[in-house]
Amino acid sequence: MIHNPVLRGFEPDPAILRVGDDFYIATSTFEWYPGVRIHHSRDLVHWRSLGGILDGRRLLDLTGVPDSGGIWAPGLSHTDGLFHLVFTVVDTYAEGWKDLPNYVTTAPSVEGPWSDPVPLHGRGFDVSLFHDHKGDGRSWLVNMRFDWRPEREGFAGIEIQEYDRRTRVLLGEPRTITVGTAAGVAEGPHLYRRNGWYYLVHAEGGTGYEHGAAVARSRELLGPYEPDPAGPLLTSRHDPALELQKAGHCSLVETVTGQWYAAHLTARPYTERGRCVLGRETALQPVDWSEDGWPRIAGRVPAVTVAAPDLPPAPVPEPPATDRFDGPVLGPDWSTLRRPADPEWVEPRPGRLRILGGQSPVGRRTPSLVARRVTAKRCSFETELVYAPRTPDHMAGLTAYYNTRNWHYLYVTAEDDGSPVLRAQSCEAGRLTAHPPRIPLEPGRPVVLRAELDGPRLRFAYDTGGIGSRGPRPLRLDLDATVLSDEHADEFHDGQLRVLGFTGAMLGLWVQDLDGAGIHADFTHVTYRTTPDGHA
Repeated sequence: MIHNPVLRGFEPDPAILRVGDDFYIATSTFEWYPGVRIHHSRDLVHWRSLGGILDGRRLLDLTGVPDSGGIWAPGLSHTDGLFHLVFTVVDTYAEGWKDLPNYVTTAPSVEGPWSDPVPLHGRGFDVSLFHDHKGDGRSWLVNMRFDWRPEREGFAGIEIQEYDRRTRVLLGEPRTITVGTAAGVAEGPHLYRRNGWYYLVHAEGGTGYEHGAAVARSRELLGPYEPDPAGPLLTSRHDPALELQKAGHCSLVETVTGQWYAAHLTARPYTERGRCVLGRETALQPVDWSEDGWPRIAGRVPAVTVAAPDLPPAPVPEPPATDRFDGPVLGPDWSTLRRPADPEWVEPRPGRLRILGGQSPVGRRTPSLVARRVTAKRCSFETELVYAPRTPDHMAGLTAYYNTRNWHYLYVTAEDDGSPVLRAQSCEAGRLTAHPPRIPLEPGRPVVLRAELDGPRLRFAYDTGGIGSRGPRPLRLDLDATVLSDEHADEFHDGQLRVLGFTGAMLGLWVQDLDGAGIHADFTHVTYRTTPDGHA
């Protein structure tokens, strides 16, 4: 059986692809490196992360992108013996404007090396490539069209334009092939061809609880496209009791045995239609075809457990709970904020991860944050820190993080006289709160820091390893974990969008050096554990 979500935590906008016996899913990464995470499976049941494709500034520059900007909804395809990745880098999205450069890069293997990205256009986002192998062999770029004009609808429909694979340029003029259904907000398009029909699968209804996926088809590639008269392919909008909410943004794949599946976005709120700390995740649903040739998902709703395809089981090893940073690079579960993990600021060595201090928690150019996704409602994250701060401008510790405006932080810093101290603070919608107490530390002694997520609650603990230590001692803090959610992160002022929430909660290692002294922190290990039975 397939148990949903198959990709847990912040893994939205899945683009699924089969090449031979291998399945791949690409997901959005927004302001995090490496850009565009790739996941691999051979049976659709067991998945492993391969890390990200866009792992350096040659391939991606996220300097200064806004919270939930950066990489939106990539498209992954394969033809001519090459993987093709198309992606949008969202530089701005608020106050009615969007700067949306789109790029294409190719590689002989999904693990690279990837070519220098070639710019395409900036008219919209959610780009994907359709290679018409069953037709004339040409390729086409599809995307949603954004219209900035105040008197127009921002989501102006789905457009298509020919793409020349040899020269990597767009040909001719773009053409709008659908404006969507009455649900509105047509985006996330993917094209398929089956039995003489072109099928356009696209998202609708926005990214929240009204989200869904729709299908239209045509005998001709350029349309006109007829929407499925039976309604949406998939949605949770009519049933708040479903465990999987916000279902939509589908892409389809056919197995070697002729079975079809939809990879789709979903979310698991902590309360009915409440906040989703885990962000938007990826699930799979079987797809059948009706007698008159329309794709169908059972009940048009997302199921938690569904039948797996008729393929040999292909289990993958569970990653170890503890990472001691024994390799030359960070493992595939780690991400870095707005800048790639290069040796100028992050250095894994056997037995420790050294991080050079970066900007303040609101800095968007050179922050020093190494983090991993929260994948379960109940989990723990523990590290040992070796650090010698000299001033209050030096900070290092662990964070439960959503974006620059929403986080909780347990950290070591120095008092005015240089003596080390353990402190905690929170930021909610940009408002800082310093939490008591201040705990004096012994200079030079390592300190263990721990974060524990228990559903909507977050608790910190610490251990200085002194005589009689019995493990981490909890701080007398009961913090609200739901501020680390899409719903809390969305901000509007006077009806105008200012901040979007598209990612999910992260747990990470954070270091600040606000006076530019070149100070670093060493983390000897990280242990991350999830607890299905409800006890972290």
